[in-house]
Amino acid sequence: MEIDFAIIGGSGTLSSNFPEKNLSDGDVKISEENLTFSTPYGQSPAMKIFEVAGKKVLTCKMHGWRTGVSRADASRQIFWIFREFGVKRILSEGGVGTINRLLNPRDLLIPDDYLDLSCRKDVMLDGKYLLVMRDALCPQLRKNLLDAAKKFYDGRIFDRGIYAVTDGRHFESPAEISMMAGHADIVGQSLAPEVYLAREIGACYANLSFVVNYGEGIKIWSHDTMKEIFFDDAPLIGKILLEVIRKTDAAEKKCQCLSFRKETLLKEIYDKDSLMP
Repeated sequence: MEIDFAIIGGSGTLSSNFPEKNLSDGDVKISEENLTFSTPYGQSPAMKIFEVAGKKVLTCKMHGWRTGVSRADASRQIFWIFREFGVKRILSEGGVGTINRLLNPRDLLIPDDYLDLSCRKDVMLDGKYLLVMRDALCPQLRKNLLDAAKKFYDGRIFDRGIYAVTDGRHFESPAEISMMAGHADIVGQSLAPEVYLAREIGACYANLSFVVNYGEGIKIWSHDTMKEIFFDDAPLIGKILLEVIRKTDAAEKKCQCLSFRKETLLKEIYDKDSLMP
C-alpha cells in the first residue's frame, strides 16, 4: 500500500487523539488503528491510517516516544515505516518555548530553518546519501501551512523563524536560553533528527509550532496556561494539518527538496577498500 502523506503528532494534538475530534469535518475517516510494525530498530509505536478528502495519511502520537525506547530509535522506527509506505510529504507539530522576546504563548510559528543543539546528529537509516540541508523545511509545505493557519486562526502567525533543537526532557535553563538568543526564535525537542531523516527518505518536511511557554529568563510562565493550550487548542492544530493535506497534491512538486539528497561521495572509497587485499 502506498501512502503519500504522514503526520507526526506532537504535544499540540496529543490530548485530542488526532484526528478523532476532527471527524465532524465529514471527509475524515479512520481506516486502521493500533498498527505496529517490526523494524530493524525495534517494534514501532502504534500507528494509525486515516483518510482526508480521499487521501491516505499515516500518523503516530508524540513522535513515537515511549518509555524504554531511545528517541533516536523511536525516530528511526517511524521513518523506516514511512519509507516502506512510500511517504512523500511529512508534517509535524508540537509545543515550543520562546527564545525571541517578541513571541508569546499561543503564537503560531512555521519555522524555515533550524539550529541542532541535540546529541542526536548521527541518527540515520542507512547513511548512503549526502544530505544538503538547504531549504530543509519544504517551502511548498510551509506555504500551505501558512494558508491553512490563516483560514482557521485569528491569533498571531509567523511564517518564518529558527527552531533550536535540544534533547530534553527537561526544559532549558536561563543560561541556555540566553546563549541561544539572537541565534534562534523558538526551542523544542522534536525537529531533529526528523528533518534529516525526512531528507534521507526523499520526503518533504515541514513543522507547525505552537508557543506554549516563555523560555526561562524571559518571563515567568504558568504551567496552567500551558495545560490549557494543550487541551483547548488541540482541535485547532488538527484542523490546520488536515487542511494542508486537502490542499496539497502529492504528485505536484514546486520545491527542490529531493534534489538536495545526493549520492554519498564516500561510496567509491568504500567500494575500493572492499577490493583491497
